[in-house]
Amino acid sequence: MAKAKLEKQIADLNRKPVTSMIMQDNPPNKMRMTYVLDRGAYDSPKKEEVIRPGVPKALPPLPEGAPANRLGLAQWLTQPSHPLTARVAVNRYWMMLFGEGLVRSVGDFGAQSTPPTHPGLLDWLAVDFMESGWDVKRMLKQLVTSKTYRRSSKIESMHREKDSENELLAHAPRFRLQGEFIRDHALAVSGLLNPMVGGPGVKPYQPANIWNEVSLNGGLRYKQDEGDKLYRRSMYTYWKRSSPMPNMLIFDSPSREKCVIQRQRTNTPLQALVTLNDPQFLEAARAFAERLLKSDKSETAARIDLAYRYATARLATGREVEILTQLYQKNLARFQSAPETAKEFLKVGESPRDESFDASEHAAWMVVAQTIMNLDESLTRN
Repeated sequence: MAKAKLEKQIADLNRKPVTSMIMQDNPPNKMRMTYVLDRGAYDSPKKEEVIRPGVPKALPPLPEGAPANRLGLAQWLTQPSHPLTARVAVNRYWMMLFGEGLVRSVGDFGAQSTPPTHPGLLDWLAVDFMESGWDVKRMLKQLVTSKTYRRSSKIESMHREKDSENELLAHAPRFRLQGEFIRDHALAVSGLLNPMVGGPGVKPYQPANIWNEVSLNGGLRYKQDEGDKLYRRSMYTYWKRSSPMPNMLIFDSPSREKCVIQRQRTNTPLQALVTLNDPQFLEAARAFAERLLKSDKSETAARIDLAYRYATARLATGREVEILTQLYQKNLARFQSAPETAKEFLKVGESPRDESFDASEHAAWMVVAQTIMNLDESLTRN
């Protein structure tokens, strides 16, 4: 059975090959000549002043034997003596995980940049990164398993007085997760996340007819995917630059029309409206509630504890259990008095619902699950 499934996947890939745009150099005898332009006019080239491929004379030359093309430029950028490439790279990985880079001006390592808070650490990480063969996965693993990354985010009065910007890394930073991470977190805790790696882009939930306004002929339509494709990681979402995913834009994802080195990080009411009303998040809350109902926990408090374990990696406090128990009981009574409302609430999303569970109970737990998924702890790197 597994062999037949794999053979079908191979046949499907061969039947619909995926093309990818690539660039390559022309042969040397067909290279286009580039000249200095007279006063910058494109139609007035100075044929006697030919511009050859190379690097600025103010910088070190290309490595010996390196070709004067893009390959040579890559070798020049990654040679061990280059002072910036590895440092810039590890500084951005640090920023992604810690909220701020060791050099706070992540897009500027020049004379106008801010000095590194820990120059020795930056140098060590850069050398280690190069010696590992520029292994990004290894570098990220090294950062997240470090003692510095695993510090508590609790801020003591001493921290505020002596290191308000946390430059000494005395505590873990707290900042809202990126939109892609928030969506993936919701899918993961709900059990819906499709762990498949690689493959073509997918088209998850999006407002109807959203592409119509930006298509030149008015005939372009967004065709939503079905089944497991709806629950792939956000990195596989098909991205149309003239019409990006609205629920990602609201969480400050760039449109990708230009390179963005450091994303904005905002907190707005629109973000709460997304996590409370977007079909992807409502469906995740329903599946999360179903996951709790299918667990071996039968007591309300035990299920709330389990939900906290999944969403925040800790147990609920006594006060939190009390509040959420009241929320559950209140909504259970509301849905029992209006069963059709419960069924309507549970309809959101393409994944099938387990009909063996009472609709009113399932809907009440869905409200609890939705509440926990919208906690600051669920949406914030703590």
